[in-house]
Amino acid sequence: MLKTILNERIEDRVKQYWVLSRFDKPIGILILLWPALWALWVASSGKPDYYVLLVICLGVVLMRAAGCVINDYADREFDPHVERTKQRPIAAGKVTPKEALWLFVILCLIAFGLVLTLNIFTIALSFVAAFLAGSYPFMKRYTHLPQAYLGIAFGWAVPMSFSAQVNQIPTVAWVMYLAVVLWALVYDTMYAMVDKDDDLKIGVKSTAILFGAYDRQIMAVLQVIIIGLLVLVGLMQALTWPYYAGVIVATGLCVYQQKLIFHREKALCFKAFLNSNYFGMAVFIGLSLSYLI
Repeated sequence: MLKTILNERIEDRVKQYWVLSRFDKPIGILILLWPALWALWVASSGKPDYYVLLVICLGVVLMRAAGCVINDYADREFDPHVERTKQRPIAAGKVTPKEALWLFVILCLIAFGLVLTLNIFTIALSFVAAFLAGSYPFMKRYTHLPQAYLGIAFGWAVPMSFSAQVNQIPTVAWVMYLAVVLWALVYDTMYAMVDKDDDLKIGVKSTAILFGAYDRQIMAVLQVIIIGLLVLVGLMQALTWPYYAGVIVATGLCVYQQKLIFHREKALCFKAFLNSNYFGMAVFIGLSLSYLI
């Protein structure tokens, strides 16, 4: 009986840590992973080093999880008052803040251990990544642009992927990085539109609030710029028609997302956010086919 109770308690803790790390919601991993794959494929001309690919992918998974944990720790006073987040483990009292901090540290240490097997340049860049991931959740207290900061943090996978593959960060990497920063700004604004009413009540800042009635128009302009930057990447790398076909599909997805958020309905705004996964996928498929052909 005691052993059964102990096993159940262990299973419950593991489950709560799993949920806290958002491993039960892989959409965030995919959205973060696509830019890293774009970067690796461009850096390697379609033939990434398998070990580098493995480390980058695992690093993305671990740091996304760490980011979710520290985000919930930072928002532990806000989440109970937001409909979408009130059942999160810390907000619901199922995981203590101290436990969350320990989990964050462990995830970061494992990710750092993986990075230590790469070159010195990438190791140095990992400190910037850790700072961005750890500081992002607190930005919504001080600025209406936490979504832009998220883009800066998420997009850092691009220069890290280039440095890991070729030990340098060429100009095309920064063009791609800017595209990713703006892309994250757009899809996280769609995500923030879901919580806009609750955020206004509790005083949390976001681009959804900052953009106000012009949110759709501003995001549309940003999406045009993103597509333009992706086309520029293709021109700089002399990529072939499959890449541009992928960018055209991604453009169509942008139009579809605009249609979804047109009336600012929460469920449809969240659907538009989820659809961003296909944007990243379309670009990657086009990119990989371009190098194959």
